[in-house]
Amino acid sequence: MPLSLTFLGTSAANAYPEAWCSCDNCGCAQDLGGPSLRKRSAALLRDDLLLDLGPDIMAAAQMHGCPLTNVRHCLQTHAHADHLDPSHLLSRSPGYGVVGAPRLDLYASPATLQSLVRTYERDLAGDRLSDPETLERLNLNLCPIEPWQTVELGPYQVLAVPANHEPAEACLLFAVRTTEDAVFYGTDTARLPEDVWQGLRLSGWCFDTVVLDHTYGPDEPGSDHLCAREVAEHVARMREEGLLSDRGRAFATHISHEGNPPHPELSVWASEHGYEIAHDGLTV
Repeated sequence: MPLSLTFLGTSAANAYPEAWCSCDNCGCAQDLGGPSLRKRSAALLRDDLLLDLGPDIMAAAQMHGCPLTNVRHCLQTHAHADHLDPSHLLSRSPGYGVVGAPRLDLYASPATLQSLVRTYERDLAGDRLSDPETLERLNLNLCPIEPWQTVELGPYQVLAVPANHEPAEACLLFAVRTTEDAVFYGTDTARLPEDVWQGLRLSGWCFDTVVLDHTYGPDEPGSDHLCAREVAEHVARMREEGLLSDRGRAFATHISHEGNPPHPELSVWASEHGYEIAHDGLTV
C-alpha cells in the first residue's frame, strides 16, 4: 500500500485567516474559502500514524473525512501549543466513552515529553502521566526518542531529525519510510544547519515527499522559521544532494497570514520556485 499523507492543517500558530485580523490576506482568504482556509498544522500518514497531536485535529477529522480511529502512533515534533493539545489524550480514552481505539504510542524528545507531562498534570483532572495506572486508563504509552534515533513502528521505520527551533524543547523533524515510500516532515524549523544536512546524507534516506515549514512569505526573511525563499533553497539542495528523488514532490506547510498571500497566489509563486503549497485536506 502506498504511503499516503493527508494534511489535517497547514497554518502557522494562529490559523489562516486569523479570526481577529482584518489584514488584506485574511480578508481575501475568508472570501476565497476552500484551500485558503487553514487550520493549525498536523498530518496523518495512511490512517494510523499521526504527525502532531494538534489542537485542530478533531475538526480536521470531521471536515476532511479522515477519522483517527485507527491511529496507533503519534510523532510529536515539539510541545508548543499550536502542535500539542494534551486534552486529546483524555478525550480519546475509554473513560470518555471511546470504543475500540488502539493503544497510542506517542513518540517525542524527552524534553517534549516532560513539557507534555507538566501541562497535562496542571490542566487536566490532576492525573499524573508518570503513574502507570494513568497511562493504562488513557490507553497510552509515552515513548522517548532522541535525535538521529531510528525506531520501527509496525510497517514504518522512523528517523528522528533535530530541528532548528527552540533548543530548550529539543524539537524534532521526522522521516518515515516503508518498503515503498519515504516522507520527510519538517515543521517547525529555521534553516537546517550543516550538521543536519550531513546527518541526512549519511542516513542514506531518499524521500518521495518532503514537507517544509513555510511560516514567512516571499518578501520576508527567515528567522525562527523558514521563509518562502529558504524553502525553495532547501528543496533545490535536497534534489541536488539526492535526498529528494527525481520525481519526488515538495510541499510547504505551517503558513502564516502575515507575509503569505492566500492559496492561489502563493501557489503560483511556489510553482515558479520548484515546490507546491499544501492545503488542508490534501492527500498525496
